[in-house]
Amino acid sequence: MEKTWRWFGKKDKITLSMLRQIGVEGIVTALHDVPLGEVWTREAIRDMREYIEDAGLRWSVVESLPVTEAIKYGGAERDRQIEVYRQSLRNLAAEGIHTVCYNFMPVLDWARTDLLHPNDDGSSNLFFSYAEFAYFDIYILKRSDARKEWATFRFPEGVGQDRDLMAEVDALRQEMTPEREHSLVENIVIKTQGFVSGNFREDDEAPLEKFRAFLHLYEGIDKIRLRSNMKYFLEAIMPVCDECDINMCVHPDDPPIEILGLPRIVRTAEDIRWFLNAVPNKHNGLTFCAGSLSAGAYNDVVAMAREFAQRTHFVHLRSCHIFPNGDFTEASHLGGRADLIELCKIFESEERNLPFRVDHGRTMLGDETRGYNAGYSFLGRMYAMAQMQGVLAVLSHEKEK
Repeated sequence: MEKTWRWFGKKDKITLSMLRQIGVEGIVTALHDVPLGEVWTREAIRDMREYIEDAGLRWSVVESLPVTEAIKYGGAERDRQIEVYRQSLRNLAAEGIHTVCYNFMPVLDWARTDLLHPNDDGSSNLFFSYAEFAYFDIYILKRSDARKEWATFRFPEGVGQDRDLMAEVDALRQEMTPEREHSLVENIVIKTQGFVSGNFREDDEAPLEKFRAFLHLYEGIDKIRLRSNMKYFLEAIMPVCDECDINMCVHPDDPPIEILGLPRIVRTAEDIRWFLNAVPNKHNGLTFCAGSLSAGAYNDVVAMAREFAQRTHFVHLRSCHIFPNGDFTEASHLGGRADLIELCKIFESEERNLPFRVDHGRTMLGDETRGYNAGYSFLGRMYAMAQMQGVLAVLSHEKEK
């Protein structure tokens, strides 16, 4: 497997020379300065590629070439935006880049309620609290159907069965402070979204109003309609992927639950089977994100890796731990539900030098003071990379015996 690292461009506080020193081989990045919905020009792509190659690395994977909301909800701009996407794919291929990670999650790219949740050892991880997210939805966002939906929310079998979520939300209301509410908005809307070339920026003056406007676009869009829109998009770009030998690999929903009244269509094994079969082209594939999938108690992550390995073009190695009440946290890369050691065995056996990156990582040893993007620490990810390099070294050693 190819050791890669998500890097956020020339302004990233983590430099390419730092990554070269810790054993990174390939870079996972995007043209973060290009406005959403505009063509990635060949000149801009070449400039980034050459910058990476001058550091002794290669641009292995694009993460992400964003799919605009108009494509996802099927708006009037859909066909024009798809043509923009097709041209960007052609330009990437012309510069030798052939793997593109994207997502089809409406509005939010990913969601957490606490970005520095403390661990017993003094480090911190990303964390998702159902009660805090429901509070955000009901009392901060004030979505009209939020309370009714959360009151009937059902946790997966085995977790949260005795939980009175509405009682917890109402208790939170009694103790909530303006500072804590502000933190929830920052964590859910801004700090997890503003650096991924998505719908929000860290300098947005009215993020909640903007958030509500995006949610409004999905009124009447259910799972069936969103699936249909994904199929429409994939069928439209597959001729370019065939022409240019580009592998498209969709990222699973994170977290893999339906939230904010929005449909989610890449949550489970059944979902993955659906989109792979709906467009049965070898270039239509999966980013196997073990972390996102392991946040769903209903997902057998190892079984899913075995089933979908041949249609996996990119791997995110991380793992989640689900607490008995259903809340989850990012676990150690050698712990949690995902069993990354077994996943490495499965994907190594593909013998395709699949690119992988350690996804997220602990915040540790001063990472929190250095201004890194949420979930993308340096020392925490370096520690995780070392763990995974050790796993791969053992597998290689055993194979050579």
